[in-house]
Amino acid sequence: MITIWKQENKKLVEGCDKDTPCWVDARNVTREDIRILESEYHIAPEIIMDILDQDELSRIEREDDFTLIIVRLPIFLAANEVSYFTIPVGILLFPDRIITICWADCEVLHDITNNRVRGISLSDLPAFVLRVLSRADLMYLRYLKEINRRSNTIELELQKSVRNLELIQLLNLEKSLVYFTTSLKSNQLLFEKLMKTRLIQLDEEDRDWLEDVATDNKQAIEMSEIYSNILSGMMDAFASVISNNLSIVMKRLTVISLVLMLPTLITSFYGMNVPLPMTGWGGYRAVLAIIALCIGSSVAAILLLVDKVPKKPKKIQSGRRRLKKRNRAIQ
Repeated sequence: MITIWKQENKKLVEGCDKDTPCWVDARNVTREDIRILESEYHIAPEIIMDILDQDELSRIEREDDFTLIIVRLPIFLAANEVSYFTIPVGILLFPDRIITICWADCEVLHDITNNRVRGISLSDLPAFVLRVLSRADLMYLRYLKEINRRSNTIELELQKSVRNLELIQLLNLEKSLVYFTTSLKSNQLLFEKLMKTRLIQLDEEDRDWLEDVATDNKQAIEMSEIYSNILSGMMDAFASVISNNLSIVMKRLTVISLVLMLPTLITSFYGMNVPLPMTGWGGYRAVLAIIALCIGSSVAAILLLVDKVPKKPKKIQSGRRRLKKRNRAIQ
């Protein structure tokens, strides 16, 4: 879907004027949209395919008529197995207009079109690009905090009962953090190239703003790496807990099988047609003997299965009390 936006009274509205710069917003791109971009806006199909490639990294290139900027923006889709991930967004900067191309709906662009971002101005197109990059860093930080809160909630649920569902959710969050870290580092290289080169004409104020955006991006990189390390340690810890619980269960099952083996062994011996001790006791005494053996085995099983209560450590006497005792002994 292609939407054209213009600015009236400092707000974005649909429409386009010949004398004022406009913004061509192409999201959820279809084949018809690709045809329009190629025929009406003269964008090469190779560039469109690069932008629509899900694995495309951030970069900036200078073409004949425009400057191409590809930046990776965060996105949240609750229906996906991995809810938080990133997508490439192409920004084509012309002298009189700006074109953005994205294969999905992005919350960063959605907020801009709904006039939720202050200071948006289509009269200064390089500053508009910086607004998009700044909003992207803000969404990265917001999503990272949401991922951290979700991981804490799942951790509390795992402390009550270890299930596969919570572990899969933690694994998906860890994937999201890997996607975020990779995309943020790719964006950081883009910011450094923007600061070092003159591919976009930025004034002194815009350059200071770009440095602030790069600083926020570095903060997002550090947060994503910290959360990723915490989540990896949490996964390892819960894996150890699961292994320990399995060892405890196997120990108990082994003790129970050994206890049940003794009555079975005795019964199988006395089921043979050979002379054995106590065969003349009669049924009553034999039943009592088997019951006694079962009770003894049960008591042994209870003693083995019940965890031993650790003894309380003896109180360590302080140095003053020891000195007093020594003085009394000397006297």
